[in-house]
Amino acid sequence: MDRTIIKTGAAAPAAGPYAQAVRAGGLVFASGQLPIDLSTGGFPDGVEAQTRSSLANLAAVLEAGGASLASVVKTTVFLKDMNDFSAMNAVYAEHFPGAAPARSTIEVARLPKDALVEIEAVAIATGPVAA
Repeated sequence: MDRTIIKTGAAAPAAGPYAQAVRAGGLVFASGQLPIDLSTGGFPDGVEAQTRSSLANLAAVLEAGGASLASVVKTTVFLKDMNDFSAMNAVYAEHFPGAAPARSTIEVARLPKDALVEIEAVAIATGPVAA
């Protein structure tokens, strides 16, 4: 089975010994994407802005792997506070109109760099890996 490590400068870099994504068997497995703003290196304020930023990073990683948000079949959303569910969900819904993918949302004690949200995904590869 082919296994390709996906790496792109269009999204936040991996913060440890892991790949931004791996493409294998026609699927792209994207690691959890933090809401890092590439222009500042920091996080935007609030869970809505952080959700948008995490999803932008996720979209960039998926595109580098030959997939897209439209080809996502499963996501996992990690929230620091489940009280932010409605706000996160509203932004999330904007990025997955129509037939949304399967999803789990989990409240966690702490996320890397004290983020409010982190989002990972599995998507169907629909195109080539970006050069």
